[in-house]
Amino acid sequence: MNKPVERLAHGLAVAGGLVLVVLVLMTCVSVLGRGLNTLGHSGLLPAGLAEWLIATGVGPVNGDFELAEAGVAFTIFAFLPLCQFYGAHATVDVFTSGMSSRVNRWLIAFWETLMAVVIVLIAVRLFAGLQDKLRYGETTFLLQFPIWWAYAASFAAALVAALVSIYCAGARLIEAMTSRRILPYSEGANH
Repeated sequence: MNKPVERLAHGLAVAGGLVLVVLVLMTCVSVLGRGLNTLGHSGLLPAGLAEWLIATGVGPVNGDFELAEAGVAFTIFAFLPLCQFYGAHATVDVFTSGMSSRVNRWLIAFWETLMAVVIVLIAVRLFAGLQDKLRYGETTFLLQFPIWWAYAASFAAALVAALVSIYCAGARLIEAMTSRRILPYSEGANH
């Protein structure tokens, strides 16, 4: 059962990575456009060149912050399943490093279960928000695209994150009870 869950987590992380690359490129284009537009209006360029530059329509990407906001929300949830599957969340093991492996397995299972509950709760609340945005037809200020689109994308990723986290919580509980390794562990920093 690990392989399908791992493939699902990897696939969503790739989708999140692609969205993030597009957002980075869009932000770079927007910043460059804003800078060129400012240069055209600055009086530093000869009049003809400045007029030509402004006439090209160069400027920031319209609604860049709206697109970035929606895209980043999706990417956060898109990366969460892979992080959950590999147990790659940040941990501080100052106190637990001296404990037995049995105690550590139970601690990992406890935190994994708690994380699953939190992710499921977030997904449930995102669904409620999605329903509200659908009902009221709210749109973004500049681009006027329906806000529910961003909620739907984030909810879909959060739903996958919830399913993966529930699977991982169950697997970690089995690991704690049987001392059998089921899921991969993040190696973390080596000191």
